[in-house]
Amino acid sequence: MADDRRERFRRLHEDGIFVMPNAWDRGSARLLAATGCTALATTSAGFAWTLGVEDHQVTRDLVVEHVTALASATDLPLSVDSERLFGSTGDEVAATVGLLAEAGAAGCSIEDFDPARGVIDDAAHSAELVAAAAEAAHRAGMVLTARAENLLHGRDDLDDTIERLRAYRAAGADVVFAPGVRVAAAIRSVVEAVDCPVSVLMLPGAPPVTELGALGVRRVSTGSILASRAYAAGLAAARSLLDHGGYGDGELLSPAERAALS
Repeated sequence: MADDRRERFRRLHEDGIFVMPNAWDRGSARLLAATGCTALATTSAGFAWTLGVEDHQVTRDLVVEHVTALASATDLPLSVDSERLFGSTGDEVAATVGLLAEAGAAGCSIEDFDPARGVIDDAAHSAELVAAAAEAAHRAGMVLTARAENLLHGRDDLDDTIERLRAYRAAGADVVFAPGVRVAAAIRSVVEAVDCPVSVLMLPGAPPVTELGALGVRRVSTGSILASRAYAAGLAAARSLLDHGGYGDGELLSPAERAALS
């Protein structure tokens, strides 16, 4: 089963563009699978919120447990938002990749932001970690995505971002990802600069999926946005009840959507 999902996930990146929504628990995974999408991802921030903590405050053991639960919720390939792979050495990140493979992941990502120090890692060191993660991922048949986090952490330097992505591809990454890139010209520059599939985070203001496909993007993910909107809708309904005595005009799940949860 895991090998089949990994092969399907790899094939999805070969041509065209696909949308990979990010689930934050088993129920959201099942609901999103019912939309007809062809793959799912986790969201580190969305999962952290289910535990009442901030992003980067969840332990590796909890993430592995979370991946096991989501991988068993549907038959779709699951890619893991695995932050920095919980390591600062090649051996450490490779060990995390192995645990995610055992949990049923079809793919995982590694980012170059170090939450412990609050800084972007040195590019050469990041490439070394990508190489170790890629080797471990490929042994398991998984797709490794390498992320350049500059734009999410106040470093608005597209040239440096592209150079990092090129280095991570050379180190063995299958897919590259620069979350925060949302302008068509910048996205085109990234696609043209690397010789591998490019993933884009669908942020407000980003081009629609059809346009991203025309730019050469292969994969679109949602990050924590779906979880954020779900929580915001629930909070708005609660505030409406407290302030106005009713829930307002928010939509409820249909019987068919509720059935998809079980």
